[in-house]
Amino acid sequence: MKGIELLETYPKAAKVIGEFYNNKLIDSMSDISDDVSEEFKEMLKQQSFDNEYVAAFIDSNPRFLFDVFDENDIYINVTAFPNSLFHYSIVGDIAEVGSAETFFTRIEAEKLVIKEAFQILNNKL
Repeated sequence: MKGIELLETYPKAAKVIGEFYNNKLIDSMSDISDDVSEEFKEMLKQQSFDNEYVAAFIDSNPRFLFDVFDENDIYINVTAFPNSLFHYSIVGDIAEVGSAETFFTRIEAEKLVIKEAFQILNNKL
């Protein structure tokens, strides 16, 4: 499932994830050089990530969302096996969820586990 589909299917989770990205942007203001004008910093603080923007992050790097899920007590594990296969599991408040199959790449496992984590977060909210 693509990032935009996840955001549209799980709107409560999408709101939390959008807020996470916005907070990360604001937090990064302290890291911006003094060479950047205060007006530019203030403009960045006013920015809001729309679903298309967040979806691009999800599609290109689903692992970035692990921190959002951690903050909501949804812990994602992607395990590698010696035969170069991967498996995922989620440990949360209620129970552990895991894949019944293995995957050839880590990114493939991450994309599928994100879908599970979205559903768990949305149901939790």
